[in-house]
Amino acid sequence: MSGVDEAGVLRPVGGGMRELLRVRPAGGTVDLAAIDPRSTPGLPAAAGSGKRRKAWAQEQVELLGAELGRQQEMLYASAKGAAGPDAPTSAPTAADAQLDGERPRRVLLVLQAMDCGGKDGTIKRVAGAMNPLGLHIRSFGPPTEEELRHDFLWRIRRALPPPGYVGIFNRSHYEDVLIARVGALVDEATWRARYDEINAFERELVDGAVTLVKVMLHISYAEQGERLMERLTDPHKYWKYNPSDLESRARWADYQAAYADALARCDADAAPWFVVPADRKWYRDWAVAHLLRETFGGLDLGYPAAGFDVQRERQRLRSGDEGPKVNDR
Repeated sequence: MSGVDEAGVLRPVGGGMRELLRVRPAGGTVDLAAIDPRSTPGLPAAAGSGKRRKAWAQEQVELLGAELGRQQEMLYASAKGAAGPDAPTSAPTAADAQLDGERPRRVLLVLQAMDCGGKDGTIKRVAGAMNPLGLHIRSFGPPTEEELRHDFLWRIRRALPPPGYVGIFNRSHYEDVLIARVGALVDEATWRARYDEINAFERELVDGAVTLVKVMLHISYAEQGERLMERLTDPHKYWKYNPSDLESRARWADYQAAYADALARCDADAAPWFVVPADRKWYRDWAVAHLLRETFGGLDLGYPAAGFDVQRERQRLRSGDEGPKVNDR
């Protein structure tokens, strides 16, 4: 079939998803109202229609997941190979020293969305295909008392993934120019200054070999209402509901304006923003999986060469196969 690659994945039409979903502020502004949350950029006609599209997308996400898992393994192996087999795997700061003249890479997926936007579902279905040992997932809620004693990026720095890992932020430092702005948690001068702080921070991450994938899952007001009602209808989903969700919903227009400003002020070629239409969950997962795959593809990953004499180790293994030594004392 035309457009099918060696992994059996049908390529998006009209270009790569990083290009199709990239935010490019026109005149310094972003118009979220012009992006249809039910649209499906890049979806091939071969996906079919109706329920068939959903099933097709799920099949493709499974294939993409296998490829993501392979790329993730190479990312992890490259970092481990550069650091040596006994290197610690604790989370570093953004200014880690280079190892053997080459800094191991990290990938950080930042997910932002309105309530019910699908962050948890995206993590479950897309990241779920990867090896959990190489994932570093962090969620950010209201800051603790300790976190409030530091600048707003302090807790973010502490949550960065180690070299070789794929990090996922369920909400992020952008909450401090979203909810902090709409909820008037800080004064206007403070949240406005944070745009430049965020840009400097992300520049630091990129310079520290972190590849950023910033995704806004864009849902409609109507879709959010349906998902909230589902949580109030299904007893198994009561736990997902928070009465404060309706307070945020009442400020929908304010949040949309805050998101538009964050996207416009903090989009850069080195740290781009992508808006994924997310009313259709199956499309959301398909699009994010492709974004990650294309991101991995741009890193030119591979398995590291052995840091030891392979032939010598083979000989040692063969010699050892003569049998264990017996202590005859």
